[in-house]
Amino acid sequence: MSWILHLETSTKVCSVALSLNAELKSLLEIADDQFSHGEQLTLLIEAALKENHIQASDLSAVSIASGPGSYTGLRIGVSTAKGLCYALKIPLISIDSLTSMAYLARKKHPGKTLCPMIDARRMEVYATIFNADFIVVKPMSADVLDELSYTALEPFVFFGDGASKMIEMWQGRSVEYDETLVCSAEGQVTLAFEKLQKGEVEDVAYFEPLYLKEFVGTVKKQS
Repeated sequence: MSWILHLETSTKVCSVALSLNAELKSLLEIADDQFSHGEQLTLLIEAALKENHIQASDLSAVSIASGPGSYTGLRIGVSTAKGLCYALKIPLISIDSLTSMAYLARKKHPGKTLCPMIDARRMEVYATIFNADFIVVKPMSADVLDELSYTALEPFVFFGDGASKMIEMWQGRSVEYDETLVCSAEGQVTLAFEKLQKGEVEDVAYFEPLYLKEFVGTVKKQS
């Protein structure tokens, strides 16, 4: 039996899933504008294990959202996953956040072109586009969007926390917005099990999140 713990911390959603042989057993999520992943993640992990009456030592692997997304959120998720893998001597599996989200979208929108987006501030997003056969037709990148972005790939469904700001700008185009689709650890379940079966795991010591952009810190203004 392969119990896999799945962690998703790329966005404001702190999401933990637990699966057995690619079957989802638990999904616990908190959406918090304060990005309280540091406080919530371990609590959700403990709750998922308890819900299934297993111990951390029963895990076969941990899968983590590799990014892109929130710098702080990704660091918290990856450091937690690495700590578990080191302590338990089990493999670390990475699934990029956009592919994970698109995998869930594929179930809801079969046969459609899919455009998952993660907010990268202002009019910039991290995005990938998959065709109806789930083949990448626009590689992952950080893009500044305008009225004509991705027109050559229409029609498509767009979604994720970077998508809402395009609703008004893309009115009249052959695109569909799905507000229900967000980053979730559930999207890792099948993909992570397949990677584990193939031995496609990460080097725990050297694995780093996929940021796509350099981190730029801000200094709070004095009142």
